[in-house]
Amino acid sequence: MVRSHRIACEGVGGALGHPRVWLELGAAGFVDCPYCDRRFVATTAGGHDENERLAPGVYEGGGGH
Repeated sequence: MVRSHRIACEGVGGALGHPRVWLELGAAGFVDCPYCDRRFVATTAGGHDENERLAPGVYEGGGGH
């Protein structure tokens, strides 16, 4: 679950990671990473967008699903 509509994904890090890609959540409210198939789903909790540099997908082992 992410609060930002623009997120980054690097996979799970280490040898299992992939190049950082920036993804935009569409009208459906979710996006799948084309490299690792992680799904990021929009949530309205908190009521504001995250800073895209601090979004869960940016960091190794992030909380994006």
